[in-house]
Amino acid sequence: MTSDITSELITVRDHLRYAVSRFTAARLFFGHGSDNAWDEAVYLTLHTLSLPLDRLEPFLDARLLPDERTALLDIYRRRCDERLPAAYLTNEAWLGEHRFYIDDRVIVPRSFIAELLDEQLSPWIEDPWAIQTALDLCTGSGCLAILTALAFPEAQVDAVDLSKDAISVAERNVSEYDLNDRVSIIHSDAFTKLQGKRYDLIISNPPYVDADSVKRLPPEYLHEPEMALGSGTDGLDFTHIILREARRHLTDDGLLVVEIGHNRDVLEAAYPNLPFTWLETSAGDQYVFMLQAADLD
Repeated sequence: MTSDITSELITVRDHLRYAVSRFTAARLFFGHGSDNAWDEAVYLTLHTLSLPLDRLEPFLDARLLPDERTALLDIYRRRCDERLPAAYLTNEAWLGEHRFYIDDRVIVPRSFIAELLDEQLSPWIEDPWAIQTALDLCTGSGCLAILTALAFPEAQVDAVDLSKDAISVAERNVSEYDLNDRVSIIHSDAFTKLQGKRYDLIISNPPYVDADSVKRLPPEYLHEPEMALGSGTDGLDFTHIILREARRHLTDDGLLVVEIGHNRDVLEAAYPNLPFTWLETSAGDQYVFMLQAADLD
């Protein structure tokens, strides 16, 4: 059957049409970079063919070699049959214009904090050069720690995670960005190994999926490390730890920035006296909060 398909699909355009049909029929879930079958098909096709990810049009009617057709059909098949996120098939994920190595030892990066770092957390941070120390808690692949170092040129960044597997992936990414002298990878359960350390900026994209939602996750998400997703009954177990311990690790003018998914109402009900500032992202102002050190006194 595969050989028959290979002989019928000749051009990039042919393969894209086939991929979209397969993805749609398989009822795939898109939530790891793409949000529809077309974008996912384009990405997987261009990546597999080693073509520029932002240049589809010139190649649409290019005829493909037999081995190229086979490679495309194989990656389409794996996406449908194994329900693997595209990032695990290509071993890469993108946050804006920044590429990171990814495999199934870490969650696929997807964070609104990346957007905010791209703007250097303006206007909340007036002078990016004044940030001397920063912490990325639950660093995973190390992507936000790297973006923090790029956003704040004078900052020494600590990147913390409990997973030794994640630590290995983060170390690889930090090395690929040549930031070993500025980003320190630390194996720690939350703040445990950070005694005495204080930071001008603490960021975190912690686990925040509530227990009921974990039970209903699409198959694609089940390939990700469970510890990087669920966080107790209300999804806020780790966020409670952050709010309890962050003040002793912030400088007096320090900022805390945390992503919490869809849990804004639950969080505000649990902490009615905390003056959360909700930061505007491309999806709205309910996903990322900011607190100043003084707010936590």
